[in-house]
Amino acid sequence: MKFTIEYHTRWGENLVLRSAGKSWPMSYVPDGKWSVELPAEEFFDGEAEREYFYEVVCDGLSTRHEWRLHSLKAAEKREEIHEGWKGAGTAIPVFALRSEDDFGVGEFLDLKKMVDWAVLTGQTFLQLLPVNDTTMFGTIDDSYPYNANSTFALHPQFINLPAAGVPVDKEYLKLQKQLNSFVKDGRPETDYVSVNREKRRLLRKAFDANWKSLSRTKAYRNFLAANREWLIPYSRFCALRDEFGTPDFSQWGEFAVYDEARLERWNKNHRSETDFNCFLQFHLDAQFRQVRDYAHSKGVVLKGDLPIGISRTSADAWQFPKLFNMDSQAGAPPDAFSADGQNWGFPTYNWEKMAEDDYAWWKARLGKMSEYFDAFRIDHILGFFRIWEIPLRFKSGLEGYFSPALPYSAQEVRNMGFDPCDAALFLEDPRKEGYYHPKIGARSTESYRNLGWRQGGFDDMYNEFFYRRNNRFWKDKAMQKLPALLDSTGMLACGEDLGMIPATVPEVMSSLRILSLEIQRMPKSTEVEFAHPADYPYLSVCTTSTHDMNPIRAWWEEDRAVTDRFYHKMIGGQGETPVFCEPWICRRILEQHLWSPAMLTILPLQDYLSIKPELCTENPDDERINVPAISPYYWRYRMKPCVEDLLADDVTASLRAMIRECGRK
Repeated sequence: MKFTIEYHTRWGENLVLRSAGKSWPMSYVPDGKWSVELPAEEFFDGEAEREYFYEVVCDGLSTRHEWRLHSLKAAEKREEIHEGWKGAGTAIPVFALRSEDDFGVGEFLDLKKMVDWAVLTGQTFLQLLPVNDTTMFGTIDDSYPYNANSTFALHPQFINLPAAGVPVDKEYLKLQKQLNSFVKDGRPETDYVSVNREKRRLLRKAFDANWKSLSRTKAYRNFLAANREWLIPYSRFCALRDEFGTPDFSQWGEFAVYDEARLERWNKNHRSETDFNCFLQFHLDAQFRQVRDYAHSKGVVLKGDLPIGISRTSADAWQFPKLFNMDSQAGAPPDAFSADGQNWGFPTYNWEKMAEDDYAWWKARLGKMSEYFDAFRIDHILGFFRIWEIPLRFKSGLEGYFSPALPYSAQEVRNMGFDPCDAALFLEDPRKEGYYHPKIGARSTESYRNLGWRQGGFDDMYNEFFYRRNNRFWKDKAMQKLPALLDSTGMLACGEDLGMIPATVPEVMSSLRILSLEIQRMPKSTEVEFAHPADYPYLSVCTTSTHDMNPIRAWWEEDRAVTDRFYHKMIGGQGETPVFCEPWICRRILEQHLWSPAMLTILPLQDYLSIKPELCTENPDDERINVPAISPYYWRYRMKPCVEDLLADDVTASLRAMIRECGRK
């Protein structure tokens, strides 16, 4: 008896399957499929469950793919062995949704219509940006979703007002029309300040009318009991923020230090303010759970986003200050996004203190996420190995250093022929006197140029420190915490592993079954300008861009020389490169990604819609979500069509056919 393995790809020729020390040539069949028949006796032993590896070697592209077959029992009952399951999904921030029901910004209940769209197009994942409350000053700076005032609370802007008890009267309808038609600089977008101000005002009326009866219900009592540990401190934090006019709790006088007894006394005269915040969180939780349940009923799952940092003016930092290094800031070293590096302003984690209670805060945080999500993106997964730490007195990311790390002693530096006190070349470790880090920007300084023939020695030391010296140390640090955190949740973990990646990161992610992030414009190999989706590993998330990058239409117009190379090399274009990223080019790029061996291909909504110009903004730059080099940046993008119009558009059938043809479910 023979069994068939099917492999899906449109790339290359002369595919060969290798397994158990033997090789079999594969045959091309229609619709981008290759197949090979294997003798059952070579692989299966009665009823025993066994695992096998096989490789598909694509000589034409010099690529190699490795898959793990599922354990198989009673193999004679099976007719085919398939490669691993592959799914498709859409990345869209909740705030960017547009529907006929919302109030100037995307809302949780709008996601139900996006679930319907996912079903129509054959997708199974919806990926969201962080949805936590970021309300600080009530300004546009609060639109930044990675600076939450609580890692547990949901953002009130995502609440559907009628579902929370706000009457749909003339005032409501007038405001709804006004906010949904807001245009700035010629493009429709979210009027963040007005939306949140008006929602809060109307919700306060609903609270005054309905709180007494709601607070007595079993549903609210259960919600309060399940969330009390974070909900009460958060609600008091918000009330004090409003009372003092700032989230900076260091300016709250006697309340600067979190004290349960003092807060209990204060709350007696401020019960209404704290109850209002509980009221909001109750409705947000109920609406988001409704979306989760609806998605599950349709075979769709939600993927969340776990920010690496927390705000230094957050309820978490106020309640648990010893868990964070408040004298430092987290950021990122220089990269393709920013030559000066990045300074996120977040305090870094005191991992030693967190380990004392077995990472209880992290486990609670992940537990709360898992109430809504089945998968999550670990923002800047490198932060679990080491973080780019910047002393509080500096603004530039160039003044940072890796923490933890194994800095050189002063004597080591001198033995290598350099002066550790040269501030242009070295930074003394703020937490370990007499130990020094090479500065990340040292090789662009006058001091470095003055080294003359000694530059080679400095380069060796620099490369040893940043790329080799700390690798094993960082791996040990990651393995002290990541397994414990992942074991506390059933969510599928996906890591954002971009940037300056130590060699041990892929090793740890593979051992823990954390999916990597693969982006064509940011190849993992330094030897190529563009990655090819056909080369991606199975345990990965394949995407065209992130929220920090331009969607493909806008990227196409960034640099003509880069686009020209991409056009001819990556998609086989002939002749002169088109000035604009025409729909057929967008389709070709989408197909490349959907054909990838990656377990998940999750693309931004903007890139899916790029195959039909009528669904896109006239100016491609208007579809960008964030520019990391600009801080603060106003996160205001809204999709052009309403979700209802998208559901009725023929683009859904086109995408469904494309996704199915590429072997995704």
